[in-house]
Order: sequence, then structure tokens, then C-alpha cells
Amino acid sequence: MSVAERAGPGIARIPALAVLAHHLVGYRRTWRAGVFSSFLLPVLTVLGFGVGVGAYVRQGVGGVSYLDWLVPGLIASTALQVAMAESTWPVHSNFRWIRTYHAQVAAPLRIGDIVAGHLAFVLFRVGTSAAAFLLVTALFGALHSPWAVAVVPVVLLLGLAVAAPTFAFSAVVPSDSYLALLFRFAVIPMTLFAGVFFPVESLPEGLRWLAYATPLWHGVDLCRAATLGVAPQWSVAGHLLYLAAWAAAGWLLARGAFRRSLVV
Repeated sequence: MSVAERAGPGIARIPALAVLAHHLVGYRRTWRAGVFSSFLLPVLTVLGFGVGVGAYVRQGVGGVSYLDWLVPGLIASTALQVAMAESTWPVHSNFRWIRTYHAQVAAPLRIGDIVAGHLAFVLFRVGTSAAAFLLVTALFGALHSPWAVAVVPVVLLLGLAVAAPTFAFSAVVPSDSYLALLFRFAVIPMTLFAGVFFPVESLPEGLRWLAYATPLWHGVDLCRAATLGVAPQWSVAGHLLYLAAWAAAGWLLARGAFRRSLVV
């Protein structure tokens, strides 16, 4: 009996949900370690940066304590890192090593179903990690607005904006060495210079505009506005449209890359 049949007739009629069920079945064997790290990482990060470094930033940032200012940036950057981790080696291995996608396309499943189902699992991982981070930071008293609940849908859109184009990249690179380069030259610079640890306005003007071009800055600004209950630096609609544009372009690129790799 297939995964979809065990999951129920409703899922069997929606192929993308059957692909999601496949990934959830695999995650069932590893979720305990993931839950532990989902709570341990934010605790250590908040203690190390928010409390430890924050003790030296006594004037705070933007009229609030450094801890309260830092937390939303950490939530957004954690979502980015989870999305990237789930969209690089797992996707590449499904093409090059274990060839799960080749089995799925022979099932048969459509290319769009395979991409959508795996992206849905990535968003599941992003959403649960963000929810855990929110819970931990709420215990530290770092959330100052009921709008903080909007952080979860914001980071889901951020996760889709970075995961979809990364799917396309992971599908076409010939070696996993390129994935390490992606983290070195994209993820790490974004995390350091997209407004997570210090205001983007303190950067030179050229680097500032590079930071504004990254999806992470838009996610950070929205999350910071939500947790602090203030207006974002950009318009909300502008942020959402920019992230949606990244997601839409990434979806088209991912479908094209998967089709070229799987359809003979």
C-alpha cells in the first residue's frame, strides 16, 4: 500500500499532498532531534546575543532593548537557514544519490506535484521552527505586540521566497560542492548584513542597497514591526509583493529545472 493510500483517500486525490505525506513519513523518524534543536537553538542564541551582547549595548536600538530588537531578526534568519538547509542537500540527493524524484515521476506524478509537495514540507519545517522560536522568546518577554502572531505567515512567505529558487539551483548543479558555496557567499552574508544583528542604515550606501535587495531584509523588517508593534521601514504591501515575486520566480525556475532533469 502506498503512502497516499495509507494517509487516506482525500490525500490520494491530491498528488502534491501525497508527496508531502512521503516527506512527513520520513520526518517521523527524525522529528525528536529536530524538536530538541528547535528549542535549544533559540534559547542559546537569545542568551548569547540578546542577553550577552545586549549587556554591552546599554542604550538599546531604536528605543528598545537590544534583546527585543534582535529577536525578530533571529526568527527571520532562522527561518531562512531552515529553508535553505531543507532545499539544498535533500533536493540534490533526490536527484543525484537516492533518486527519489525519479521514482516519483515514474509513479506517475506531475513535475508540479513533486515540487509543490516538497516545498510544502519545507514550509512545514520553517513554520514549526518559527513557532518554537516565538514561544521561547515570549518566555523572555521579548514580544511587545499581539501582531507577533503575524510572524509565522511572514516567515512562511520568506521561506518560500528563498526555498523555491534554491530548489532550482540544487536541481541543476553537478556537485554538492556548489551548495557549500551557496551558503558561504549567499546565506552567511545575508545573515550578517541584512539587518539581523545591527541596523542596515549603519552600512555604507552601496552595501545598504545590496542588503535591501535580499529577501531576508524584507522578512526581518516585517517581523520586527510585528513583534515591536511599530510601522516597518518599508510598506507592508511592498515587502509582501517583493517576497511574493521571489517566490513566483523561484517556482517557475524550479519547475523548469525539475522538468529538464526528470523528463526525458
